[in-house]
Amino acid sequence: MAQIKKILCAVDFSEYSPSVAEYARLLAQGLGAKIVCLYVAPSLSQYVGFHVPPSSIENFVGEIVTGAEATMSAFLSENFQGVEADGHVVTGYAAEEIFGVADKEGADMIIMGTHGRKGIDRILFGSVAEKVVKGAKCPVMTIRPTK
Repeated sequence: MAQIKKILCAVDFSEYSPSVAEYARLLAQGLGAKIVCLYVAPSLSQYVGFHVPPSSIENFVGEIVTGAEATMSAFLSENFQGVEADGHVVTGYAAEEIFGVADKEGADMIIMGTHGRKGIDRILFGSVAEKVVKGAKCPVMTIRPTK
């Protein structure tokens, strides 16, 4: 029988992230599971060579990560009361980092939001949620934003 003891909750700190966290918290409470909350900051390494010094990019990403770590701390205390939850901030491509952390942490389930983009927006921006659903080794629950 399948057991869910660790849930990876991937967030982007948008206005919809608390809704995603609520689902993760409810499931964790009901199942006695632990939550690993993950935020992936963009690496921006693809911009090296566009007349932007690598040190500037590294400094900028460092500032993003520092800010995200502070935001993560507040996010954990506001959204995961009553459950065991750890927060991680990493840099890279979101889907790949979600796969890596899920494997490393032994996640039994991934919960994440989807922006519900359609048409040209989806073509231009892609869908991290779609990539995770198609490539994850464990079940994935996606939460669509509500107005």
